[in-house]
Parts: sequence; C-alpha cells; structure tokens
Amino acid sequence: MKLITDKGEIRISNEVFTNLTGAAATNCFGVKGMAVRSKTDGLVHLLRRESMSKGVKVLCNEDGTVSIQLHIIVDAGVNLMAVSRSIMNEVRYNVSRLTGVEVRNVDVCIDSMTN
Repeated sequence: MKLITDKGEIRISNEVFTNLTGAAATNCFGVKGMAVRSKTDGLVHLLRRESMSKGVKVLCNEDGTVSIQLHIIVDAGVNLMAVSRSIMNEVRYNVSRLTGVEVRNVDVCIDSMTN
C-alpha cells in the first residue's frame, strides 16, 4: 500500500498489516490463536506466534482502504458474537491508529473451538 503525504511517499507492506492484525486479534479475550487449514489433510492447525500472519489475508482497495480477513481458533464456551465483535473493533482501531490507513471491513472466520 502506498500513502502520499505532503512530505513524501510512504509504502506499507502487507506484512505490517498481517502482523498488526494477528497481534490485535490474539490479545482479545477468548482467542486461542490464529488458524490455518492444511492443504494436505484439510485439518485446522493453531499457528505459533512467529507465523500467525498466515491466518490473515489483507486486500488493498482502490480507494486507499484495506479489507482484512482473519481465521482464528477460540476457547470453548465463549460467546462467538462477542468475541468476533471484540476482534473487529480491536483490529480496526489498532491498524488505523498505527498505520493511518482506514479499514473498510474486518471479516472474522472462526475455524475451530478448543478447550
């Protein structure tokens, strides 16, 4: 993503967005971690901290905003709507605050629940 300011040009890589999103999401109550579905066996796997960006997809829109989709694993027994709303708000706030880029939408995909 490229931002043009009166002082010059700023380029923000997708890695920045995925790392910020993963960190914001995993700090929310009830979130066990980021998830990825294996292409070989189709099972959902919990990602370690250093590779949690694999559970995030960022799309840069033509109007200068970003759309974010993330895959998570939550603790069993949590209210899924409350956790999803919390993640959406936290991700939208942190990404906008830290990068200056408006977040158009955040889609939360709950792939699994664990104890």
